[in-house]
Amino acid sequence: MKHLVVLCIFTFFAKDAQTLLLSQTDWKNLRNSGALDLNVLRCFLRDKNFCPSPHIDHRLYAPNGPRRGITLNVKNPMSLYKGGFSKHRETVFIIHGFNGTAIDIHLQFLRDAYLSRDFNVITVDWRPLTRYPCYLHSLINTRLTAQCTAQIYAFLTHYGAVRERITCVGHSLGAHICGMISNHLTRKQYRIIGLDPARPLIERKKSNTFRLSLDDASVIQVIHTNAGFLGQEDNTGHLNYCVNGGRIQPFCKGNPIRRSRCSHFLSICYLATATFKHKKFMGVPCPNGCLNLSGPKRLPVSGKTNPFEFASLLREYHMGNDAPDDARGCICIDVPYAKHCPFTDA
Repeated sequence: MKHLVVLCIFTFFAKDAQTLLLSQTDWKNLRNSGALDLNVLRCFLRDKNFCPSPHIDHRLYAPNGPRRGITLNVKNPMSLYKGGFSKHRETVFIIHGFNGTAIDIHLQFLRDAYLSRDFNVITVDWRPLTRYPCYLHSLINTRLTAQCTAQIYAFLTHYGAVRERITCVGHSLGAHICGMISNHLTRKQYRIIGLDPARPLIERKKSNTFRLSLDDASVIQVIHTNAGFLGQEDNTGHLNYCVNGGRIQPFCKGNPIRRSRCSHFLSICYLATATFKHKKFMGVPCPNGCLNLSGPKRLPVSGKTNPFEFASLLREYHMGNDAPDDARGCICIDVPYAKHCPFTDA
């Protein structure tokens, strides 16, 4: 009877998430990543989408605001000004992924990078809706998170924030939430940066309604670090970066699952590093998408590559908000380090 109940629950949510047709590789990745909702008592589903939600915290940080930030309240405009918000600054939303929090060390590093650039920073913490191992529930809860974050977005624009100066940065499932925010706006967002957008159960969706897609913003940038594993393989941005090949990062050690998780999280660190220092990275066009690179190689160079032709293609590229808005295509870039942003299993 216990197995029957679990099967029924899983079938219901799988159907809702359009996940009935899975390959053996998909099942293996889900099982190893802890994404199957086998312990249903820990899982939390919001089937009624009311905003604001007590399960989602939108916290404002500003260069001149409280160090711990302040929770925004759409019913109290003073929360904006108590938090140090200025309509004259650029604004960034930062949204974590599955089983994450807004205070994870990687997200704090990214938050501080944007604060160093004089941005208003709004972190979106939806941790009660995305607990481990409840991946299927988390997929459904992305809808409420997107809806409530769109409410905050509208709140900001009502009080003077300019669309062209707002960026949504999302990691993993957070990248898809960024895309879904535009479903609730009268005018789609201007800029989205997707950090290794989540792959499990997403790539098989036929509809773009509940995933990051090209029509969600005027400018979409995607940074791939674990493409084809925990991160999506498709180039879903106008500008796509394959960092160090885009699949497995050379700085990640251990078993294959740990290396994938480490690679997946490093997308946050790479953007933070680029944002802190206005840094440029060496790269070449990768028209065929991300590549498997062996050993210490970080760019697609082989013994058959003409060194003069390769040198003619090599150039420096900005990543993140410093990249030109009209940049297009897929670029393989070389990031030779992952300092100040260590990956842990915690």
